[in-house]
Amino acid sequence: MLIATDLDGTFLAGAPEDRLSLYQTIVAHPEIRLAYVTGRSLEAVLPLLADPTLPQPDFIIADVGASLYDGQTLQPLQPLQGQIDLRWPGESQVAQALADFPDLERQDVPQARRCSYFCTPQRAADPALRAIADELDCDLLYSADLYLDFLPRGVNKGSSLQALADWLGLEHDQVLAAGDTLNDLSMLSATFKGVCVGASEPGLLQATRHHSRTLHATRTGCGGILEAFAHFGFLGEHGIAAERRQAAQPGKADLVIVYHRLPYEEYRGKDGKLQRRRPTSPNGIIPTLLSFFADGRKGSWVAWAVHEEDNQETFDTHTTVDAERYPKLTAARVPLSKEKVDIFYKRFSKEAFWPTLHTFWERASFNEDDWQVFCEVNRAFAERTALEAAEGAVVWLHDYNLWMVPAYLRELRPDLRIAFFHHTYFPSADVFNVVPWRRQIVGSLLQCDYIGFHIPRQVENFVDVARGVFPLKTLDRQNCAPRFLTYGCAVGLERMTTALDTGTRTVKLGAHPVGLDIERVSSALQAPKIQELMARLREELSGVKLILSVERLDYTKGILEKLNAYERLLADNPELLGKVTLVTVCVPAAKEMTIYDELQSQIEQAVGRINGRFARIGWTPLQFFFRSLPFEEVSAWYAMADVMWITPLRDGLNLVAKEFVAAQGLLGGSGVLVLSEFAGAAAELKGALLTNPHDPMDLTQTCYLALNLPKAEAQARLRELFDIVTFNDIRRWGDDFLGAVGLNEAATALELVS
Repeated sequence: MLIATDLDGTFLAGAPEDRLSLYQTIVAHPEIRLAYVTGRSLEAVLPLLADPTLPQPDFIIADVGASLYDGQTLQPLQPLQGQIDLRWPGESQVAQALADFPDLERQDVPQARRCSYFCTPQRAADPALRAIADELDCDLLYSADLYLDFLPRGVNKGSSLQALADWLGLEHDQVLAAGDTLNDLSMLSATFKGVCVGASEPGLLQATRHHSRTLHATRTGCGGILEAFAHFGFLGEHGIAAERRQAAQPGKADLVIVYHRLPYEEYRGKDGKLQRRRPTSPNGIIPTLLSFFADGRKGSWVAWAVHEEDNQETFDTHTTVDAERYPKLTAARVPLSKEKVDIFYKRFSKEAFWPTLHTFWERASFNEDDWQVFCEVNRAFAERTALEAAEGAVVWLHDYNLWMVPAYLRELRPDLRIAFFHHTYFPSADVFNVVPWRRQIVGSLLQCDYIGFHIPRQVENFVDVARGVFPLKTLDRQNCAPRFLTYGCAVGLERMTTALDTGTRTVKLGAHPVGLDIERVSSALQAPKIQELMARLREELSGVKLILSVERLDYTKGILEKLNAYERLLADNPELLGKVTLVTVCVPAAKEMTIYDELQSQIEQAVGRINGRFARIGWTPLQFFFRSLPFEEVSAWYAMADVMWITPLRDGLNLVAKEFVAAQGLLGGSGVLVLSEFAGAAAELKGALLTNPHDPMDLTQTCYLALNLPKAEAQARLRELFDIVTFNDIRRWGDDFLGAVGLNEAATALELVS
């Protein structure tokens, strides 16, 4: 069968449960074909195609019947479209013919093969307009006492639907037409079975009151279409009843954290059995997220766990996290094969999305098969989450690996409050729009109730991308100062959007830079072995200023650019020879991620070149640690550094900068932070010396300035930085985010209901 339906007031309307039931029925029955029949143009329909909660149409009849498209390729349906094109005189001819009617105002909406005007009923009755239409060989269509359309002669929703049905070879009994306004009368006047959904225009009901094949439904929107299914016996006598699937049954968790990894680490012991240990998270996010369950809140932590299908071991979908500290927190494990993890995370996420997000789109590799695996994994996460969350619970999703979860989750559990935090940078529209699946991704994220980013610039970048997909209305904006820099750096911004209206929901937005676990840094510095290490380093570095760099091996981190700048610093300032040393701690990538092999080779060559050029007996200008050091040991290096040199070409935030500030501040140091203005933290960390890593001279000059900064100024800058880092710590980040989401409001509502 073919469902041919108007959109506004019909297919996009009705009770939420009726919409869910109809949409699921269409998806579950591939023999049902769907046609959008609308007054909108294709351009105006495109946002609906990005809405993941809507089934994708097989056909689109747009512009009140003047345009016909394949719903998958969005190409015109030929020869049907060609026949209509021959009848259309052209919009310039229509506009010229109406030049003497200044009271007719052209609608400022996308239009094709039609001209639509705002028009009063009196003007619409003017015989002169009819004469112009006849001269142009056009039809006039007047609707809602407001809109006057010039259309190709004989073309309307009904004629185009009939042409489509004949082209498909469908019997007219196999077509169900649905509408709610006089604009839809031509569909319901044909020989198809039809339905005027509840709350239809009185004029449409009056015009179809004697149509034996048209049902006047009582329920609105999709509910009316469901009534027509039962009335006309589509899918059999009991078809719809069988298809009216309910949303997933609620679980028991008031707060569900959905993260790419478990709150503990799994590993194979010497006996080959799966064992677990506490996480060694370098930034404190996992301990902070766990802390929200310390008060006895019922919760679940959804994450993947590697499990091969041929593995004979029993897979535990649920495990405790820490029965003593978090008695009501359960880890809900999503089983993934190692192959899927490699495709979903190590390959696709890192080779397609990671470079694009960091504005290195030319490095991105997009593969449709990998995207399907990505969606499959996201659906598995959504299904597990839907089973965990209590009625009206808050679900907190983390980062771009889970972009599509909101789409699947909203369909399964429309009652949930869905929040998303984007840990990585989010680029501007001209970069992100290269992603082949941007419409699906944005459509999914706009199913959230709240979306958080590190800084306002990333919020506004997302809004710009979303505006290219959906016709969004801005509901609220706010000033970024004084919390963030406005014009002081590359990622600064004066005002940001904080609420959007998508037409179906309000999506709130916010900037929440991830904070630091200050206690973790303090504990590291107080450890006896670290105290000994600092004393040894202090002695070894006597008379030498230490420039420190700590980062992962990644082309986004600006490592080569920094090494070249350091070489120039030594070459241009010979008085520094023997007086400074650069220590770089570079954490290598996983062995499976071969995309970094070339970069590692280039770095090794640069290190060898610099040391070969400048080294002398008793002094090495550059010490490069190509390995991961324990956090406690890195903290000792933080405390000893005179300059912390952080130069990412693009970074979502950069917690290393905050770790350095914390270590220096706790010990009363005067180290200088030189920070790339393209790191998200640059918009927050007032007191840093900002540098442009894309400008070789600026990199060198800013580092030289930091080495020679008067101690009083260095101390003042550090005090300002330390105040920011200690006040906006990791706990405040979590509290502020969940406060913006309304977790406490949700919890109160749940208590009232119970």
